[in-house]
Amino acid sequence: MSYNPSYCWILGWALGPFFTQRHRDPQRVPKTITQLYSYYIYNTLKNHGREIESPRDVLLRYTFLHLTIQEFVAALAQFLTPDRRDILKLLTEAHSTTDGRFEVFLRFVAGISFPGAARGLEEFLGPFPHQTICRVIDWVKEEVKRQSGNTESLTGKRSLLNTLYYLFESQNRGLAQAALGAVETLSFSGLRLTPIDCAVLSHVIGLCDTIKHLDLWDCFIRCEGLQRLGPGLHKCMVLGLGLNDLGDSGVKLVSASLRDPECKIQKLWLRGVGLTDSGAEDLASALSTNRSLTELDLSYNNMGDSGVNLVSAALRDPECKLQTLRLGWNRLTDSGAQGLASALRTNRSLKELDLSGSKLADSGVKLVSAALRDRECKIQRLRLGVNRLTDSGAKVLVSALSANRSLMELDLGSNSVTDGSVPALRRLMLTLPSLEQIRLEGNRFSPTGEKELRSLQEPRSRLRVNV
Repeated sequence: MSYNPSYCWILGWALGPFFTQRHRDPQRVPKTITQLYSYYIYNTLKNHGREIESPRDVLLRYTFLHLTIQEFVAALAQFLTPDRRDILKLLTEAHSTTDGRFEVFLRFVAGISFPGAARGLEEFLGPFPHQTICRVIDWVKEEVKRQSGNTESLTGKRSLLNTLYYLFESQNRGLAQAALGAVETLSFSGLRLTPIDCAVLSHVIGLCDTIKHLDLWDCFIRCEGLQRLGPGLHKCMVLGLGLNDLGDSGVKLVSASLRDPECKIQKLWLRGVGLTDSGAEDLASALSTNRSLTELDLSYNNMGDSGVNLVSAALRDPECKLQTLRLGWNRLTDSGAQGLASALRTNRSLKELDLSGSKLADSGVKLVSAALRDRECKIQRLRLGVNRLTDSGAKVLVSALSANRSLMELDLGSNSVTDGSVPALRRLMLTLPSLEQIRLEGNRFSPTGEKELRSLQEPRSRLRVNV
């Protein structure tokens, strides 16, 4: 609100008397826009309404210069008539408009429905009709339920976000839990979210323990928005924050959530968020204490060797629970592979490792291969596509993997492997019973080599060979 001069004026007028009181009640500080405007109208009536015989009648016919005050008074008017049987129709029609003209009005209506929001106004306007309040609450509950299952399109996601604003304005914990009690996933991927939108989401997540998956991929969230989200993030089991411009400062906020003793995050996706080795240090520190995380996606960042080495150090912790780690496209070279290989020798939880798009080349792949040779290694899925790998490194890797009894998927696509590696690959495919898929497309096999590799699918019906 501080960026809007008119809101600042309202804020000063509404809260001026509050801050001049010697014994002020912190519980009365407005938490929502509805409460702020209620205080404004209350202070106006209390301090400047001595000559008004019927404030109710005045509010029903008075025109305010400030448009948002008009919106608030229009919402207030819905509660100033004895019986509004048509209010459900009114709310439904207003919410169905797609140009957003009634968004503020509807938020005020939802906010006023909670007794605490406008309690002071009843001193001048009398009690609000209980039936009208109940109808509004029921409408909000049903509308949130309906919109929560309609998030396939951006329009549906925007409509759901608008209904969550109703919950925020109402500050009604019971209503939020009743409306979202069966909802486990909130998805807003691709929808541009402002810091205020993030604050609303955080409030809703804080009220509802059922939300397990929060999908915020590519929502244009920056550090300020993540600060607003921060208090509720640790409650989600699956947290998707990829393709947002979080930077190191934003990742540090996520790291704080991982350190929370009550953290429930099991899957964390931070793909393409602008993470460097500076932010990786704080993240690695959080990983060393977190005991809930099993899947971490850090691909398409700028950690480099130093950042990957920091994460690798966390993997060496015997209490580490990570099963899936994606580090692809992070400017990793053989220098960083050395620290990673050291971690793989001691880690017993990791089952999936993605190093695609790195610069390991043969030397780096050979370092990783030495760790994979350990019979205690649990790796099931290994991705080494686009790594400048030649026959020299491929043969060492395949030899190491032949001793691994858990490997199910191997990706060596878009490297420089030739027919010289076909015999070794053939032995691997024929002797490793756990292998279900091997990706070899984009290499330098001849037509004869490709045909020989594809033919290995015949004796292994469950094996898929992409070449």
